[in-house]
Amino acid sequence: MNDMTQPVARLSMAGIEALFALPFADLMYQAQNVHRDRFDPNKIQLSTLLSIKTGGCSENCGYCPQSAHHDAGVDKQPMMKLDDVRAAASAARDAGASRFCMGAAWRGPKPSDLESVVEMVREVKALGLETCATLGMLKDGQAEQLKAAGLDYYNHNLDTAPDFYGDVITTRDYQDRLDTLERVRQAGLNVCCGGIVGMGESRTQRAGLIAQLAALDPQPESVPINLLVRVEGTPLAGAEALEPLEFVRTIAVARIALPKSLVRLSAGRQQMSDVMQALCFLAGANSIFYGDKLLTTGNPEWERDQRLFDALGLTPL
Repeated sequence: MNDMTQPVARLSMAGIEALFALPFADLMYQAQNVHRDRFDPNKIQLSTLLSIKTGGCSENCGYCPQSAHHDAGVDKQPMMKLDDVRAAASAARDAGASRFCMGAAWRGPKPSDLESVVEMVREVKALGLETCATLGMLKDGQAEQLKAAGLDYYNHNLDTAPDFYGDVITTRDYQDRLDTLERVRQAGLNVCCGGIVGMGESRTQRAGLIAQLAALDPQPESVPINLLVRVEGTPLAGAEALEPLEFVRTIAVARIALPKSLVRLSAGRQQMSDVMQALCFLAGANSIFYGDKLLTTGNPEWERDQRLFDALGLTPL
């Protein structure tokens, strides 16, 4: 494996589109070479995601059942208690997770909300886990508060390409996303940033998402690629399902364009067969969300994941 400090050769939009157009075997070959150049292909990073505050979000993201704009059967719930978060983090650690991510459904944290999250970060960090939070848009100084508490990663996804963003979300714009990512970087936090595919976007727009991620400087340390979970009551419930091999292609292109990033197979795994997941790992995915729940949608059980890891010879990073 090469030195991870080596600079990354950034691909243009045209270069990324050309990767999508390659014959499948050629694309997978390139992705495997890039993956093996930087990582052990038989190691996988395990993260667990907990919804610490569910429902009632003021944003109108078309994919999200937690939006107050949609009637998706997700009730607004108060912030979880510190002891319950600590217990969930301890269980995740005991099950093999190395990173614990806390997600809250709001546009951005109020000062009092952030104080509660800071306490959670400290408790989870004390358990020996890497910590991650996804709390929406951050204001000046908030990323620094999280960093001081011991937060390792902040997740804030770009979701999709700039020219498709307005078709999915209208309560904020793309620049709002980029501004929060800049605050996170300036605070010295690691960036977790990816997107969602299968929302009705074109292949060119999938390439546009990856081009935006690849253009971030430095590139995100962690890149979750989500397959849309179509939830009744959300505007995207009727979106046409993405072809499985097109999703695998997206993983492979992300691996090539983001060679030093952990590429996470994120939401949508419950709908994927073991064979599809195996192809994603071959394409360069080397991180997953591990556990029974992914915010408010299902995730494969720990036992099923362990059986798949055993069959593929994968072991935790």
